[in-house]
Amino acid sequence: MERAVPHAVPLGQMEVFQALQRLHMTIFSQSVSPCGKFLAAGNNYGQIAIFSLSAALSSEAKEESKKPVVTFQAHDGPVYSMVSTDRHLLSAGDGEVKAWLWAEILKKGCKELWRRQPPYRTSLEVPEINALLLVPKENSLILAGGDCQLHTMDLETGTFTRALRGHTDYVHCLALRERSPEVLSGGEDGAVRLWDLRTAKEVQTIEVYKHEECSRPHNGRWISCLATDSDWMILSAGQGRCVNQWQLSGELKAQVPGSSPGLLSLSLNQQPAAPECKVLTAAGNSSRVDVFTNLGYRAFSLSF
Repeated sequence: MERAVPHAVPLGQMEVFQALQRLHMTIFSQSVSPCGKFLAAGNNYGQIAIFSLSAALSSEAKEESKKPVVTFQAHDGPVYSMVSTDRHLLSAGDGEVKAWLWAEILKKGCKELWRRQPPYRTSLEVPEINALLLVPKENSLILAGGDCQLHTMDLETGTFTRALRGHTDYVHCLALRERSPEVLSGGEDGAVRLWDLRTAKEVQTIEVYKHEECSRPHNGRWISCLATDSDWMILSAGQGRCVNQWQLSGELKAQVPGSSPGLLSLSLNQQPAAPECKVLTAAGNSSRVDVFTNLGYRAFSLSF
């Protein structure tokens, strides 16, 4: 399906085209703004939409409050992953990372600042970058995806400094344990791996598919998204509707259903500047982003 709308399309046909786009939409990625009041969501058409969490969570919120305040074309292909620094929104697609200024985005000015590509084995290799993760104490960015590795980039110099190897299939997600220099990664090999950044070594593996309550023999082993607040790890199966809440011990605490048939992205907004916007958002195989005001139920959904 083409992303570009033909010129001079009659209004009725335009509405049909947009409806078809939404019908076939997949939201791969999310990122909260530095102020905590906005949420960016990236889809399979290369578009990034910016939602106002503060407006959607307001007691005076209307249906229009759950729509994007701005949408722009960021990549030619899908926006597989995004993350925010104190000034920038970083987005990744097939083989490269781009940077955008949040201040300009909110003014509806969306000019690319820079782009970087990890060192791949050959110049012909362009694997998708499925996950981005900031490590503030190192001022670095970790990228992971189709080459089954975790690449570390120095944000000051733009150079790539190391690669972590251990996954045997595509890596889809990353999360940082802020109280310790450790990173969690999950992918199509069905394992969540815990890495110590001090030693660049893998220190623990949770093979989720070996737990009977999480086994999905008809859908495969793969882990599509995860998040952690250091005490909890929240996992979602790639082809399941539920957000599964786990403790790091491996104990399953709860399962909460969402509106998408498959969940591909989780975002936990814990920005101290906007405590009123502290929510969990989940998105995947639909044009909707589910908003959980606590971890027990879905409050409402945002929509492209």
